[in-house]
Amino acid sequence: MAAEFTLHNRIGFKVTRLARIMESRLEKQLAVHGITRLQWCVLRGVGLEGVTSPSQLADYICIARPAISRLLKSMEEHGLLIRNGIDDDKRFTEVALTDLGQSKLTACHGLVRELNQHFSEKLDGDIYDVFMDAIDRLTEGEDVQLTRL
Repeated sequence: MAAEFTLHNRIGFKVTRLARIMESRLEKQLAVHGITRLQWCVLRGVGLEGVTSPSQLADYICIARPAISRLLKSMEEHGLLIRNGIDDDKRFTEVALTDLGQSKLTACHGLVRELNQHFSEKLDGDIYDVFMDAIDRLTEGEDVQLTRL
C-alpha cells in the first residue's frame, strides 16, 4: 500500500496522537493537585481571563452547555468555585473562584506553562507560527459542540 495511505501518515492520527501525548502529560501533572484538564480550563477562564458566565465558559472551553453545567456543579461540590445568581435571578449565573480554586489555579499555572513551553520550543519561531496558523485553518468553520475536550 502507498505510504500516503498508511495510518501513521494520516493527519487525524498525527494530530490525535500529539493531543493525547500532551493530554496525558498534563493530566498527570494536574492530578498531583487534584485537578482535571477541564477543571483547569474553568479555573483559568474565571481566574485569569474574566470569563464568568456558564455559557461564556462553554464557549471559551469549546464544550456543550450541558457538559459545562455538570462540570461547574462538580467543581462547586469540591469547593473550587461558587455560582451566584445575578441580582437574585437564578436564570443568570455568575461564577467565581473560592480561595481553594484560586490556590489551585496558582499552583497549576506554572505546570501548564512548562508543558506548553516544552512542546513549543521543539519548533523554531517561524515553524511555530505556521503550525498555529495551520491548526486555526483546520478548525475554522468546524462548529462542533464537544461533550468533552
